[in-house]
Amino acid sequence: MIRSVVRGTGAALPRRIMKNADFEGMVETSDEWIAQRTGIRQRHIAGDDETTASLGEAAARAALADAGLTPADIDVIVLATSTPNNTFPATAVEIQNRLGMHHGFAFDMQAVCSGFVYAVTTADLYIRGGLARRVLVIGSETFSRILDWSDRSTCVLFGDGAGAVILEAGEGTGGIADRGVLAASLRSDGTHKEKLFVDGGPSTTGTVGHLRMEGREVFKHAVGMITDVIEATFSQAGISADDLDWFVPHQANKRIIDASAKKLGIAEQKVVVTVDLHGNTSAASVPLALSVAVADGRIKKGALVLLEAMGGGFTWGAVLVRW
Repeated sequence: MIRSVVRGTGAALPRRIMKNADFEGMVETSDEWIAQRTGIRQRHIAGDDETTASLGEAAARAALADAGLTPADIDVIVLATSTPNNTFPATAVEIQNRLGMHHGFAFDMQAVCSGFVYAVTTADLYIRGGLARRVLVIGSETFSRILDWSDRSTCVLFGDGAGAVILEAGEGTGGIADRGVLAASLRSDGTHKEKLFVDGGPSTTGTVGHLRMEGREVFKHAVGMITDVIEATFSQAGISADDLDWFVPHQANKRIIDASAKKLGIAEQKVVVTVDLHGNTSAASVPLALSVAVADGRIKKGALVLLEAMGGGFTWGAVLVRW
């Protein structure tokens, strides 16, 4: 059978680093308060010349270099983002043009922080369905553009960045030892919309709007929802937490990451954590963490890796990949 195998990874971060202490003159908060409640110590903030498209392009080029490929080798680009350069066209098309790629097709996918997990599963379906041989999957965000910088409950949480992977068709036997995407579970529930949303949009206010969040409500639902899709993914693959080599969760809050891993029985030493360095980068969160763990040698060929995310909507999902 056909499997979607990871061929390369890449990442890109804005030049400017904003540390927790930098907020102390802006809102009523402190480095200690932020770090204790979230695990975040710094985040990258896009400059005027850095956009979702430019960061996405840089991450894509890094992934192509890692894979030893060129844009001519890519059939499809799927960009997960909630902060596109324009309302339309899709920012994926702009990245396609920046890469000098004038064949195939490109589109954006919007599932907020779950976007990259949704995009990976979509790319997998294109590959297994025979519509593409290689898909460039990018998560790129500039959430700093939609933050209310006077709201201390949200402005300290988010950062900007981009990560990318290249998935390529490979042969498998249908077993758990195959390399590539092995199982996935996706969910959404729109009844939770008001708990995490942006209060603007073309069809409602005609403005971009700002991010609004009921932090306690999000936290309350997060661990249970994350556990739900991960257990469903384990069941599909016929494995347990003990079989995992690495768990790469959405990097939103260290306490959510720790509580989820504990509930699932995933050993602490198997969890990839980058929230302290990047903050919550929404759809860029998982591929950025992946890129770090691949670059430092933790994730190696043959490793069994679980990806997980939850975002506004609510949306949530998990993907199991043999590296």
